[in-house]
Amino acid sequence: MKLFYASASPFVRKCLVVAAELGLPAHSIERLPSAAHPVKRDRRIIGANPLGQVPTLLTDDGKMLADSRVVCEYLNGQAGGDIFPSGPARWDVLTDQALADGVLNAALLARYEAAARPEAYQWADWTQGQMAKVSDTLGYFEARIGARADAVDIGTITLGCALGYLDFRFPDLDWRGACPALAKWFAQFSQRPSMRDTAPPVQ
Repeated sequence: MKLFYASASPFVRKCLVVAAELGLPAHSIERLPSAAHPVKRDRRIIGANPLGQVPTLLTDDGKMLADSRVVCEYLNGQAGGDIFPSGPARWDVLTDQALADGVLNAALLARYEAAARPEAYQWADWTQGQMAKVSDTLGYFEARIGARADAVDIGTITLGCALGYLDFRFPDLDWRGACPALAKWFAQFSQRPSMRDTAPPVQ
């Protein structure tokens, strides 16, 4: 398998954490360097995925898989894992994944507003609106993380990657002050080898 890779991408990290938790050997996924960007699009990725986004996985039998949700479920199927549970619990876990992905999407939009849009065109209300999504959703997880404290599934993995991205790109955001239970959970979850080995580069 080959994965278009960017070390700072939380969605790529999510896939790599899943692979590690499933016990897939590191050499089974070749990392293809890429530079996904909303404006300066990377032709290397576009040759495989017209969206030009990471993660994009090329399977051993020649399929292209786009989006972290698709890639992670494929890896889970290949390994016969339970990162995606079956039965009634599946819907709760998928909802957690969707909400944590939403935190990431909102944070990325806020990040691009500052890093990719010319300063004269930046819109403070837009950024505030995106970060309000982040804080409201973290409040949701704060209220229910106690019931999920020991779970390692696609919901908690995505949440862990989202919190790691906030620390990476928004170091001044005091989300821990508003979410002490979530902060305690993340302090433990981030010590898992899969999380330590995929941490974004130090800025």
